[in-house]
Amino acid sequence: NFRGPDMERLVAGRERIYLDRFWNELSGDPKKIDEATRAHYAALYARPHAMHDAFEQFAAFSQDATDNREFLAKGGKVAMPVLAVGAEKSFGAAQADDLRFVASNVAAGIVPGSGHWIMEENPDATVKLI
Repeated sequence: NFRGPDMERLVAGRERIYLDRFWNELSGDPKKIDEATRAHYAALYARPHAMHDAFEQFAAFSQDATDNREFLAKGGKVAMPVLAVGAEKSFGAAQADDLRFVASNVAAGIVPGSGHWIMEENPDATVKLI
């Protein structure tokens, strides 16, 4: 569970430990997320209410799913162009496949050698793609 007061209390003062887990498990190569980057983000997430706000994005998932189902039931699909960016070692082409379910004009791109953290793992390829 990614939200609630228990999560916030468990992580408070241990933001770096918590974040390291995600960087290490979701990256294509944990070494690509260097110490300076890790320290920078850990300091930002250690600020008051920052972890609360981060956890709240997960709280919105259930409502997003409800809203999206209603939109699709009405025959809706996003008509604007959508660039689905996947990472070679995280989601890959599945990112575009998933978005085609809800959007009619999807272009796909894959960031090579990257896991979930595309800007941190391969910023040049990410910027070029976008």
